[in-house]
Amino acid sequence: MTKKLRKPVKKEKDYSDKIIKILSQNANKAFNYKQIAAILDLDDTKSRNEIIRDLKILASTKKIVESEPGKYLVKAISQDYYEGTIDMTGRKTAYFVCPELEEDVFIPTNNLNRALDKDIVKVYVYNRRKGRRPEGEVIEVVERKKTDFVGVIDIQKNFAFVSTANPKMYTDIFIPKDKLGEAEQGDVVLVHIEDWPKRADSPFGTVVKVLGKPGEHDTEIHAILAEYGLPSEFPVEVEVYAQKIDTTIHEEEIKNRRDMRDTLTFTIDPKDAKDFDDALSFKKLENGNYEIGVHIADVSYYLEEGTILDDEAYQRATSVYLVDRVVPMLPEVLSNFACSLRPREEKYTFSAIFEITEKTQVVNQWFGRTVIFSDQRFSYEETQHIIETQGDIIPEEISITGSSYQVSEEIVSATLKLDQLAKIFRRDRLNNGAISFDKVEVKFNLDNEGEPEGVYFKISKDANHLIEEFMLLANKKVAEYIGKQNKTFIYRIHDEPNVDKLIAMQTVIAKFGYKIDFRNKGDISKSLNQLMAEVNGKKEQNLIDTLAIRTMSKAKYSTDNIGHYGLAFDYYSHFTSPIRRYPDVMVHRLLQYYLDGGKSVDQETYEVKCLHSSTMEGLATNAERDSIKYMQVKYMQNHNDQEFLGVISGVTEWGIFVEIIENKCEGMVRIREIKDDYYTFDEKQYALVGATTKALLQLGDEIYVKVKNADLVKKQLDFNFIRRNQ
Repeated sequence: MTKKLRKPVKKEKDYSDKIIKILSQNANKAFNYKQIAAILDLDDTKSRNEIIRDLKILASTKKIVESEPGKYLVKAISQDYYEGTIDMTGRKTAYFVCPELEEDVFIPTNNLNRALDKDIVKVYVYNRRKGRRPEGEVIEVVERKKTDFVGVIDIQKNFAFVSTANPKMYTDIFIPKDKLGEAEQGDVVLVHIEDWPKRADSPFGTVVKVLGKPGEHDTEIHAILAEYGLPSEFPVEVEVYAQKIDTTIHEEEIKNRRDMRDTLTFTIDPKDAKDFDDALSFKKLENGNYEIGVHIADVSYYLEEGTILDDEAYQRATSVYLVDRVVPMLPEVLSNFACSLRPREEKYTFSAIFEITEKTQVVNQWFGRTVIFSDQRFSYEETQHIIETQGDIIPEEISITGSSYQVSEEIVSATLKLDQLAKIFRRDRLNNGAISFDKVEVKFNLDNEGEPEGVYFKISKDANHLIEEFMLLANKKVAEYIGKQNKTFIYRIHDEPNVDKLIAMQTVIAKFGYKIDFRNKGDISKSLNQLMAEVNGKKEQNLIDTLAIRTMSKAKYSTDNIGHYGLAFDYYSHFTSPIRRYPDVMVHRLLQYYLDGGKSVDQETYEVKCLHSSTMEGLATNAERDSIKYMQVKYMQNHNDQEFLGVISGVTEWGIFVEIIENKCEGMVRIREIKDDYYTFDEKQYALVGATTKALLQLGDEIYVKVKNADLVKKQLDFNFIRRNQ
């Protein structure tokens, strides 16, 4: 007798995830099975029964609650339901970052549900079984991080689209015809996203500002600022207010200050600086010690709280230093004139004055408002010349700043003594665990039109360190003075390095024969300093400097003092640059308030201001970095027939990043463009491996390249691989 075959049972559908999604998107509303079926566009009996079943299962496992007979709500707090931040990958997928979760959650493209990079979102996490990568779906966009974008407009007959160069912006923006403003075809524009309807493929926006034509210098610089929401000019009413400020020096005000006008005082700044917010004074005392004053522009005297000028300065929070211009925090009448400690002028200052021994012990200190007279202005180059020649100088040889008066023996002597003391401060600081990052900065020689004529590197020398050490001393001592009183203050804090990043860095630098000591905090800092010294001047220096900096936590402003790891200080603040940093203005105000006997201010209020200042600093840093990339691309456009020797600075599955040795410009060689073999990416070796020859292209290798494409809009360089450097 033959056995009768059973028909396979058709597997029932599981609607659990879809039910959770519907209830989560409508967290305050209860649904019955009919309503859920209607939303899912299901009207057959079988599907409805499956929904009833899944509702009961979800309720029994307490993932949802039955608020009334037959009606269900998502639980207010679910173990699968989290709030966090979206981190786009640039490949139309994302990761969900949430402090409550042990690892980041992968979000496929079709589960983004209109979320954009850095948005705060609610996500339903699923697929959390052991050994499986957790995945999630965006249920709700709680808060948009950004609603203004820069892009190129493509105008059609009845509408337009704006596409951005930002690789993390995965969609273009739809612009209705009546929201075009003055935009013309192909313009670079700033657009504001107003809405993103549920059934629309793209968000809807309006043109806020026309920035110009792609590739034009001013267009691209203004586009960089607009991309980060940074202003390019002051509102008229702010300029008018600033122009009306009384900037004269009054005898009545001088009486309220410590008069330092007869003490030898001078400034040391970059040769092209227009604002000078710090000066040093020097006097030898009868007991053999030295009175050294760190004098800072008294911006808070002119910048009154609650005014439109103060509001504007707070919103900006920092000056922005682009490759061809400065976007100041304060209008020019203050930043370049009234508050700038210009030579041969009396100025109001806020000072930290120290009595220091030959061995750099601080035996006395004083903080308060002063008036000074700057005897002379020096550039770093001029001061460096004094240090290197030990004062054996001819005045005409150090005329970078155009000084029309001679350098006195008194100033030369003061400079040399300050240099000696600064070297002791620096030595002791490094011995205490401070980390020395003297990363090479790329600078450009620009013509009158802002076109790059050449590249040079800014390197810190003794003159830079002289100023740095005395500014660090003032910042440290001001923070220490208030911190030990346990009063609310604004600190500049820096956490310990990320161990995982250090381990990853060790893997890379081992290829060059270097290593890091992980035994304790002190060993790490000493090991990093030794590494910086060993790589100095070598082809891999910029790569390893960059990797080391990336292992560091980001310094930020906070009222919660945890110290500054990189400087090895228990107390540290920003007191020395109020012309260009708003936190310094707040520090001046708080310091004077406490000197006058004021009680501790509200910590929460100032923590909000710290967070804003740190955020704006980050945006300014990104804009500055983008402007350098833009100028590097512009510079390389004019050298597309030239071969360059470069060092491989990065390896990915798409190709290799190459940094040109002579100018530090970085671009990519696509893997498909390397013709001498068929290469694949080996993640373990962090290299491209030739299929036939087994030859490696890895970090630190030197190769010759040519410019293939220089895209000013994307600020991106593509290179052609020419040959290896034998």
